[in-house]
Amino acid sequence: RKETALSRGARGGTPRKETALSRGARGGTPRKEKPPTRLDATGLNCPMPLLKAKKALNELGPGDRLEVIATDPGSVRDFRVFSEQSGHALLVSRQEDDRYYYLLQKASA
Repeated sequence: RKETALSRGARGGTPRKETALSRGARGGTPRKEKPPTRLDATGLNCPMPLLKAKKALNELGPGDRLEVIATDPGSVRDFRVFSEQSGHALLVSRQEDDRYYYLLQKASA
C-alpha cells in the first residue's frame, strides 16, 4: 500500500485521527442546538407554572431546554429553588413588565 502525503498528515508526519473538533475547525457542519420547547403559563397562579414546567421537563431529553413565560410573581422564587434542588440549570430568569421569563436546561441523566 502506497502512503501519500494526505494519509501521513499535512506535514508528512504520522497519520492524524480526525475528530469532530478538527472537522469543525475546518468548517465542517457544526452541531445545531435544538430550539427550546415553549410553555405559556401566563394567567396561572402558584404552584401551576412550576408544576406544568416539571411535567414538560419530564418529557424532554437531557440537555434540552424549556422556555417558560409566567405572570405569577411567586414564580421567581419557585423556579430558583426548583433549579437548585432538581439539578436542572436555570439559564435565564428575567422580568419584563408583568411577565416573567425562564429558560431551563434539563439535567443530564
